[in-house]
Amino acid sequence: MSIPVGIVLFLLGFGIDVFFSPFPLIRGLGNQVWSTSNNATLIAIPFFVLLGEILVRSGIAARTYAALDRWVSWLPGGLVHANIATATMFSATSGSSVATAATVATVAMPQAEKLGYDPKLFSGAIAAGGTLGIMIPPSINLIVYGFLTQTSIPQLFLAGLIPGIGLAIGFMLITAVICLMQPSLGGERRVFGLTDMLGSLVQLVPIFLLFTAIIGSIYQGWATPTEAAAVGVAGAIAIAALFGGISYRMFAESIIGTVKITSMIMLVVIGASFLNFTLASAGLGRELQGFLDGLGLSPMGTIFVVVLIYIVLGFFIETLSLMVVTIPIIVPLVVAQGFDPIWFGILMIVLIEMALITPPVGLNLYVVQGARRSGKMSEVMLGAVPYVIAMLLMVAALIAFPGIALFLPSILGG
Repeated sequence: MSIPVGIVLFLLGFGIDVFFSPFPLIRGLGNQVWSTSNNATLIAIPFFVLLGEILVRSGIAARTYAALDRWVSWLPGGLVHANIATATMFSATSGSSVATAATVATVAMPQAEKLGYDPKLFSGAIAAGGTLGIMIPPSINLIVYGFLTQTSIPQLFLAGLIPGIGLAIGFMLITAVICLMQPSLGGERRVFGLTDMLGSLVQLVPIFLLFTAIIGSIYQGWATPTEAAAVGVAGAIAIAALFGGISYRMFAESIIGTVKITSMIMLVVIGASFLNFTLASAGLGRELQGFLDGLGLSPMGTIFVVVLIYIVLGFFIETLSLMVVTIPIIVPLVVAQGFDPIWFGILMIVLIEMALITPPVGLNLYVVQGARRSGKMSEVMLGAVPYVIAMLLMVAALIAFPGIALFLPSILGG
């Protein structure tokens, strides 16, 4: 019906109030809206969005893509690896999967048409690479998870680093295997001279420095995640100025884009908060707890049921909405079974990433198709299938070896 997701969440809350609650829950609306939005942690969201907007609109994305092209296009798959590598780089600064996918798609699609790449694999790699934006820190979704579960956001950032890099490597390995088996899908493998490769590093160093400034300031105790986001914006402006990308139009477009994205995110968060309030008041949490207890599952059995729930819901529900609606219900159940909330947060993020590239509501699929401006949507969907398999393997690895997520928080998180 084209109703915004945030509004739908409010309407669901009103429906539960009218039909399932003997108490007038609408009286709690004002308090829910105020208490949810009146939190300093959430200020990090517009800062990280603005950071990504500045990097994209100042032309830094195109230069980063060209530099990474020189370093990875010799691999089987050629420029497809540059899509994944660029998405990984921007995931370390933007915090948003959709923004990352849109950035890489805008820059990469003209190259695909020019060099004759298979549109399915090329598009699917961009959609999958974009999902890393919510795993590799800083991540807006990890901030929302930490806010809703009262979990340490710096530790969540640490926990997401190894799985995020692991997924990026997994995506590149799958691409290489596919293109070795069927070289026509990968296009031309290009080899650049060492001088050319080393010269391109000038374009990559600022992004590395920006990531180091954001993450380093958090773990040195110099800044909170919110303050580090502000540091990142200042760094992005400095980089844009260094490369001559500063202009009044760039600033205006970046700020307008930030307001739009932040408003959407906050409307979803606030709407979900009210819905969760009505669900809890109507006793859904107790019903779900009773249902799972009645199944007589072991802790690991509970995890498998939760994973299955997220996979199924991910087909139909927008990812941020899926997180904020389910976290207050699912996380207490999982923690009660003895699982670490930080580990589960990373497991959930992988499942949420999968939802971004599974139809019919995989947002990254639509973002990439929009950037293509031609061809069938089914091509992007088919191209993303191998990367969904990589994500399922990461889910299995996280369940079998929780240390993948918990190693860095245990040695660096204090």
